[in-house]
Amino acid sequence: MCGIAGCFGVKDTETISKMLNALPHRGPDDRGMHSFNSTVFGHTRLSIVDIKKGHQPILANDGRTGIICNGEIYNFKKIREKLAGKYHFTTVSDTESILHLYQEKGPECVKELDGMFAFAIFDGDDFMLARDPIGIKPLYYGYVNGNLYFASELGAMSLAEVEEVHEFPAGHYYTPREGFVQYYQIPKVQEHLLEDAEEACELIRKTFIEAVKKRLLADKEIHVGSFCSGGIDSSLVAAIAAEEIPHLHTFVVGMKDKHGGESDDLKASRIAAKHIGSTHHELVFTEDDYYEVLPTVINKLESYDPSLVRCAVPCYFTCKLAAEYVTVVLTGEGADELFSGYHYMKHYPMDMQTKEARRCIGSLHNINLQRADRMGMYFGLELRVPFLDVAMVDLAMKISPELKIRQSKDSEDKIEKWILRMAFQGTGYLPDDILWRYKVQYTQGAGCEDLGERLAESEISEEEYERIKAENPKATINSREAAYYFKIFRQFHPQDSVLGSIGIWTGFDFAEEREQVRGTMDGSLKHSHEVQEEQKEKQG
Repeated sequence: MCGIAGCFGVKDTETISKMLNALPHRGPDDRGMHSFNSTVFGHTRLSIVDIKKGHQPILANDGRTGIICNGEIYNFKKIREKLAGKYHFTTVSDTESILHLYQEKGPECVKELDGMFAFAIFDGDDFMLARDPIGIKPLYYGYVNGNLYFASELGAMSLAEVEEVHEFPAGHYYTPREGFVQYYQIPKVQEHLLEDAEEACELIRKTFIEAVKKRLLADKEIHVGSFCSGGIDSSLVAAIAAEEIPHLHTFVVGMKDKHGGESDDLKASRIAAKHIGSTHHELVFTEDDYYEVLPTVINKLESYDPSLVRCAVPCYFTCKLAAEYVTVVLTGEGADELFSGYHYMKHYPMDMQTKEARRCIGSLHNINLQRADRMGMYFGLELRVPFLDVAMVDLAMKISPELKIRQSKDSEDKIEKWILRMAFQGTGYLPDDILWRYKVQYTQGAGCEDLGERLAESEISEEEYERIKAENPKATINSREAAYYFKIFRQFHPQDSVLGSIGIWTGFDFAEEREQVRGTMDGSLKHSHEVQEEQKEKQG
């Protein structure tokens, strides 16, 4: 996992060097730059595959062709085997496999990549940029006097003094000749969905176990662990990984209340960890700890959205803990989107479920995945997300919503992610009290769900909130909490032309989009604050 920065159209090595200076946390192990004609590539490296020889940029044709990549390609060995007889490989890096696949097939090579990535290739004066299908890895771009600059984070882009920053769209590649080309889209709602529970369970087990195990890829010197909050998502990931890694390191964080009572995740995770036989690590943080790291979290998150910030704080502590023991960690991100895991989805008509799931998956690159990337990379930690394997996404979109949400036999409650739970019922991976544990939001499970709001209410008056909102009409500031976070955000990112153009990323608001979906539904549906926020405040 790495940080990338570069430009096309001008040999601006000074600016690219400054941009790399903003990305050392993304690649603490190595740094490289290369220029050819009017192209400059820069790279900071976190070594995971080919830790000794995988220096980037990786070059070919005597330096006239090259690549920089942030990500991991899980099928790179198969690609390498097919190309080894035709191309000379100088490393065993997964990134070099992309370069030679490009030489073989051109930009369409991206369709054969199985992984998470954001990369740039130059080939003489030609070039391409690409981002993975779901947008797991970040990529931004902008122009200065017609010259194209790009980088992994917004903070680095601000140093290029671009006229406006754009997010590179997920599932696309770009070339000067073709412009933006969409090579992947989340499957659309189908008329005939998979409705047989037994068949669906078998497919889920097979596909998900493969998705987890392929993400254990790393050099033998690199340790791989897993988050394990005690919920089904991360616990299931950890259980499957533990089959392959003896004494797998697992991680959880939480708080204690004023009576010494532990948060739900701390207690539940111990049950899961004991069952799978992992080496379990806990971090108990306090209210003072929360407030102390809050400015750092907002700065590195590159957002002031309240629900995103709330989840980012416990994620910060989990990544900090995990980075003491491992370099790669698996997470449960994506399960709620794929299998209708959010409580508000229980109130949706069944014919709206898959459409809403598709919308949620398409939004992840700006919310949960941004949070996971920024918090992990701040500690030089690579987070991998097996639920968002393309095969898993494609399968989930084929499964009937009636299998994802089911009425409980013992109560009036509906069970979210029913088919995922059933797929692993009786397999021995998890005990029943974890497999069927009621979903709680990430902040709720960690015991810190209202700390930020309480702090903001004490620090920001109603008058100051209205003033901040009026002075920043392009920003999404809908509460005193958002105003408080916005003030902190501006301390690190002063108002300028770059940040002034990216409010869509720094203050996300899904209310209007979700209301369009709700508008087709029965008017009696309750619209709570929890419903509007829940997608971003998800289980760890």
